[in-house]
Amino acid sequence: MKEPEGMTYRRAGVDIEAGYETVRRIRGHVQSTFRREVLMDIGSFGGFFALREFREPVLVAGTDGVGTKLMIAFMMDVHDTVGIDLVAYCVNDIICHGAEPLFFLDYLAVGKLDPRKAELIVKGVAAGCRMAGCALIGGETAEMPGFYPPDHYDLAGFAVGVVEKEKIIDGSRIEAGDVIVGIRSTGLQSSGYSLTRKVVADANLSLDMYVPEFGRTLGEELLEPTGIYAKPILTLAKEFSLHGIANISGGGMPENIPRVLGQDLQALIRTESWEPHAIFPFLQHHGGIAMDEMYKTYNMGIGMALIVPSDQADGVVAALRAMEEEAYIIGEVVPGERGVELV
Repeated sequence: MKEPEGMTYRRAGVDIEAGYETVRRIRGHVQSTFRREVLMDIGSFGGFFALREFREPVLVAGTDGVGTKLMIAFMMDVHDTVGIDLVAYCVNDIICHGAEPLFFLDYLAVGKLDPRKAELIVKGVAAGCRMAGCALIGGETAEMPGFYPPDHYDLAGFAVGVVEKEKIIDGSRIEAGDVIVGIRSTGLQSSGYSLTRKVVADANLSLDMYVPEFGRTLGEELLEPTGIYAKPILTLAKEFSLHGIANISGGGMPENIPRVLGQDLQALIRTESWEPHAIFPFLQHHGGIAMDEMYKTYNMGIGMALIVPSDQADGVVAALRAMEEEAYIIGEVVPGERGVELV
């Protein structure tokens, strides 16, 4: 009589062999991000990164996730771009302080590990790291059956950068009369997707519908990766005085610009200074969303806001455009209660 098969990790829902296959698939993508400071290959218990010589190095760290934009990726079955979003949201935070991104780690949790899908996700993370100039030196893939549905996953990560102490950008040099330069976003980026998905559902919109003003389908527009602004900003910092930088992510300009302002300074934003992407009026129309709610939820076409001396603003815009970044003078800093006034 054959004895019953004993309980195994595989029968419990965790496939160790799939994990080994995933590591084999992602190795080349990870190695493509390595800088000369990386000392160990993929597979160690920790990532090793040797700091170059600095006088007074200050490490700056940031962590984030992709949020419910992942639901669009699930629905579209497109998984090679959300990794770019992950890197962007971490790196764009630390670059606000002038920190050069050094290395990145990611965390992927899945209901059932599909090595092919995991490779696509990490391929996107590696692409984002190359755009930012940082190394992907480690991460974790967790198979969690019963916690996540088989076809779902969550994605999080963190970035570490470095800046000389004397060159930290913290907003302390901002003064009335400074000018605000906006760098154009790539679209929705990765914020406001809970509202976006509700608009799509309530209006019975299909992700496969072709939208002429987008020149592609709605789903493709919603999955457009977040812009990564590290390299242009680091280049600007060598030539210009960047008094403050705000990453226009969740909460839009009203929430993020005041984070770099002093108590007695206000940002005056002239909303006619730029044309928002077509996705914003599209969502506003189909969702019946008030304009103030749009600005509180979405970036409205501005990915980063740079606060610079007034006599350098034109030069900053010209330099950004030379780096193929769309940029505009969108406002100025004035005396007043800390906050943002949209005019």
